[in-house]
Amino acid sequence: WSKIKEKKGANDSRKGALYSKAHRVSVVPQSYTMPFVTLQQDIVIAVRTGGSVDPEQNTTLAAVMKRCRSQGVPNDNIESALKKIAGAKDRGDQHLTYEVMAPGSIGLIIECLSDNINRTMHAVRNLVTGHGARIAPVKFLFSRKGSVKVALDKQDGFETKLDSLIEHMLDSGAEDFKETAANDTEVEMEFLCQPQDLAQVTAAASGSGLCRDLLASELVYSPVEEGEAIDEDTTQKLAELVQELEDHDDVLRVWTTHSI
Repeated sequence: WSKIKEKKGANDSRKGALYSKAHRVSVVPQSYTMPFVTLQQDIVIAVRTGGSVDPEQNTTLAAVMKRCRSQGVPNDNIESALKKIAGAKDRGDQHLTYEVMAPGSIGLIIECLSDNINRTMHAVRNLVTGHGARIAPVKFLFSRKGSVKVALDKQDGFETKLDSLIEHMLDSGAEDFKETAANDTEVEMEFLCQPQDLAQVTAAASGSGLCRDLLASELVYSPVEEGEAIDEDTTQKLAELVQELEDHDDVLRVWTTHSI
């Protein structure tokens, strides 16, 4: 117990954060984010992308719900998040975007969902200026893309299956692809496309029979160019700023020109 209690405590805390954030009414699109994306963020993005709170009519939402359940999120939390998102839409909550220049000439795009624009604006501005950053136009540093992420099992014939999937996705409208994660048993791939092609590229991935899971389908802000290398201190400060922003109830997603 003395050897595992610290690790167990961290895992329990992580699960608790996931479950509690499922009850937030805020939260929309990832290129680079902090590694732990909340349940409600993913569900809101899926609803906005797919246009429905019904997973039978929204394949992206169905994929998100499947992943949440695989992580042990109770059904009650998922249903609560869906109801609150539907309620936010009925209230007329607004989707807001803020552009920020952080120290080191690092661009950030902050996407929010809010029922009080002034509250959200002041909160974002205070967080940003508190970290030495400022509101400034930076969208020219990003391009809007559709992103489809899938997982494949590493089984016999994996290389052949991967080649077939890549060819199929490129034929369906994908413009680029990359491996985003891998271990001994699976590989995760991301396919990028033009925003107007996201639905057909998503459908191609879902109907291909070549991947195990559809992990995500969303509109992203992708850096036009990979930013110059930044030092460890700047990376740490950037990570702290992004973390504080994403912890705020009104913030959906934070995009940066540098990976963290």
